[in-house]
Amino acid sequence: MGLTWMAWTWPTAAFFGFILLCLITMTVWERLSPGGAPRRGVLGLDTTRGDRLFISLLGSAYIFLAWLGLVGPPLWAPLVIAVLYALAVFRWV
Repeated sequence: MGLTWMAWTWPTAAFFGFILLCLITMTVWERLSPGGAPRRGVLGLDTTRGDRLFISLLGSAYIFLAWLGLVGPPLWAPLVIAVLYALAVFRWV
């Protein structure tokens, strides 16, 4: 059966699996170590962990789209940039 019923490719399924894994990880992290108090970051925004996850995912999407538009494949370089961006967001935003 695989993923053909929805015309998905394995990379697409892996991407959405990663999003699901992020949401599960954030849920477990919040249950184990509640940290609901917003934190003011570099941009002057009060953000929670969930906000920072959303900003990371949205920014990573723009990084990949810009890379595809300007450079094209392969996508290993924007993956490294996106991971570094996400780490920076969780640390300083």
